[in-house]
Amino acid sequence: MKISELINWFEAWANPAWQEKWDNCGWQVEPGVLHETATVLVCLTPTLAVMQEAIALRNAGTSINLIFAHHPLIFHPSKSLCASDPIGEMVRLAFINNIGIYSAHTNFDQVEDGTADVLSQILELKETTPIAPTQNGLGYGRVGTLVPSVTLEELLAIIQARLEPPNLMYSPADLNQTIERVAVLGGSGASYIKDVARCGAEVYLTSDCKFHAFQESRDYKVILVDAGHYATERPACSKLVQKFNRNGVISLLSQMDEDFRLFHL
Repeated sequence: MKISELINWFEAWANPAWQEKWDNCGWQVEPGVLHETATVLVCLTPTLAVMQEAIALRNAGTSINLIFAHHPLIFHPSKSLCASDPIGEMVRLAFINNIGIYSAHTNFDQVEDGTADVLSQILELKETTPIAPTQNGLGYGRVGTLVPSVTLEELLAIIQARLEPPNLMYSPADLNQTIERVAVLGGSGASYIKDVARCGAEVYLTSDCKFHAFQESRDYKVILVDAGHYATERPACSKLVQKFNRNGVISLLSQMDEDFRLFHL
């Protein structure tokens, strides 16, 4: 499949027009690769480390010509591009090595098998619906039912085992409390706490939650669980690699994606 065909197929599934106004989905750098047969490196965040990984793979015989990222490389209009700054260097290397950079962000968050759906599948939630519907059954986050129900302590153990977050924060609560209804949203989801409460969820799994988000969730009687941005979104990248490969596209998951955080125990 040519890169142009891959992008057309993907955008028919997760249209960039669905992105938020502040977002920047779609082509970040297109150095003239649309006609080439796609060989893809999928990552959460397009960084210099990922670009260097793509170049190393090319040199080793795997002709990566597309970095497919969840997070955009460019969020705000740039007034200049210099090799001395990370974005400028990424653009320079993309053109020199003929490697495109494409982003699917808030459009990918909303769709079936997107970031939220993958989290709900990992927790094996049943009868899921969006926390915040947008259109035609799509939307941000998912809320569903655990069958059978589990205790909060068991649910936290499941999250730890399946997502492997380096640090797991949760609201003070009775660990023996029975949990039946759970909401999930990969990435920064604190702004949806009120919507989660409306959905009747007892637990909300998301990330990037500040002190007052935990206070707000307590006020709404929702147990907030923060597993970290990387841990809640990286699984969707892995699922995307599988989807690409099933459709005949050579696709690899980046091994140089970074969490950007270390926790001192």
